[in-house]
Amino acid sequence: MVILGVDPGTLITGYGVIETRGTGIRVIICDAITNDSATAMPERLKLIHDILSSVIDRFHPDELALETAFYGKNAQSALKLGHARGVAMLAAVNHGIPTYEYSPREVKKAIVGTGTASKQQVQYMIKSLLHMKESPKRYDVTDALAVAVCHMHRRLVKRSNGTFKSWKTFLSAHPEKVLSPFRS
Repeated sequence: MVILGVDPGTLITGYGVIETRGTGIRVIICDAITNDSATAMPERLKLIHDILSSVIDRFHPDELALETAFYGKNAQSALKLGHARGVAMLAAVNHGIPTYEYSPREVKKAIVGTGTASKQQVQYMIKSLLHMKESPKRYDVTDALAVAVCHMHRRLVKRSNGTFKSWKTFLSAHPEKVLSPFRS
């Protein structure tokens, strides 16, 4: 399965494409779409849409995982974030890709084990989980990969047809689900 994770923003949108095969996982590509603050909003949104559409055309993800809006900021920031989320969803829908959303708290809990994890903790765990030699330079890229991994974890739990109270109980019941790096 190929999953495109997106951390939307009108100035910086992080994205990452991961592939899962059996219990293996690998990063196909990860990067950030950067916009200049002097650029008009419609042009920023077009760039986000165009690049995400290009990534979808190139890597053919099966699903898109997206971080939901964080409402702790002011209303103007939430509105702008909503625009970026909308064009990411539009790119997916135009390509017939199902879209799933996760809150920042859900993502942090899935990756680090606590919903209050710092950006540095998420970055460290993503580097470790995905067997990356270096951490992505931007937290937006790390967050996009984290959303994709969170979605992958959710799919594994749903597919197990069981209900588990924690990741620990799930993994002890399914040791075969522990991820390992791809072997080419």
